[in-house]
Amino acid sequence: MKYVVCVPDGCADEPVEVLGGRTPLQAAHTPVLDALAARGEVGRAAVIPTGMPPGSDVGNMSIFGYDPGRFHTGRAPIEAAALGLRLDPDQVAFRCNLVTVGDDGTMADFAGGHPSTEDAAAVIARLQDALGTDEVTFHPGVQYRHIVVAPAAWADADCVPPHDLSDKPVILPSGPAAPKLQAIMDASREVLADARADGSPVTANQVWLWGQGSQPVMTPFRDAFGVDAGLVTEVDLVRGLGVLTGLDIIEVEGATGWYDTNYEGLRDAALAGLEAGADLFIIHVEATDEAGHAGDVDEKVRALENWDRRILAGLVEGLDAMGDWRLLLLPDHATPVRLKTHTSDPVPYLLVDSRHDGPGGVYTEDGVADADAVPGHSLMARLIS
Repeated sequence: MKYVVCVPDGCADEPVEVLGGRTPLQAAHTPVLDALAARGEVGRAAVIPTGMPPGSDVGNMSIFGYDPGRFHTGRAPIEAAALGLRLDPDQVAFRCNLVTVGDDGTMADFAGGHPSTEDAAAVIARLQDALGTDEVTFHPGVQYRHIVVAPAAWADADCVPPHDLSDKPVILPSGPAAPKLQAIMDASREVLADARADGSPVTANQVWLWGQGSQPVMTPFRDAFGVDAGLVTEVDLVRGLGVLTGLDIIEVEGATGWYDTNYEGLRDAALAGLEAGADLFIIHVEATDEAGHAGDVDEKVRALENWDRRILAGLVEGLDAMGDWRLLLLPDHATPVRLKTHTSDPVPYLLVDSRHDGPGGVYTEDGVADADAVPGHSLMARLIS
């Protein structure tokens, strides 16, 4: 038996006026997904537990089968693990976004123009040279997503995720450690201005610190679920969950985390891993979430259609060639294009078994609206059992 978990990040949404009151899931042409739903089981999953922030850290931890209420300590330490960073007990990690704040004090772009990973790394190196100390260090990640490691006392601050502030007035950190964070954020403006003056193509004008926490200790996936598992993803956050749970992480050329990502490469790497002996593979793709944050309904519909045509079609064919299989598909949260940020609303899930037809249904938000929401972290065990 082979198992696959498909995560179209942030694909759930709300009815959109320009789509005639339909959601992107309803509007997208997804014949393979529709056929899977007709033969499987659809329902609703509470991937974001009550009272927890609706982020990809919490949602993907749920999808991996781990209760965020037990294991979640913050977003940044998960991403730090993806970079090979091991935090000491007296250290805390912050997510460090490259952002663009407008002259009017609004968050003009939480992703700082989506710089290339290489160009961003050069900027992070300049920040380390200018602002780094024995206690505070900057570490390059992917595109606009980076890490700062600082003393544990710096965690005592309330920080708003920059993607929650798109086109809104910025909300600065508050709490006892806020002055230290604000000093770094303010000082970064001059460093980034100097980088642009020297020819850097990075358009971000400062850093934004948030998502802080100490590094969690998570039960290895093999011990928790009894199967050998692998992962393909484009982003450090999900890669970090794979590191912390002992998954086999496959790097895919051209997996950009953007609309132009290598869908086929991600799919084929997962199939190759399963053929090589893995029991389970997780396929995580970011494009639907990026479109939601950008408020771009056309790109969100297109990303869903790419999932169907460029991943699911070949994935089902490849799984059929291997024998019996089961598939779980769901996003880690909703990212409505109207709001340009995440919500805590339950999301639709799909569970398919190649050996047995389920009750069937429609994989849309409306199609599962009457279903009771199950805990998101319970679905991994259901998939494998």
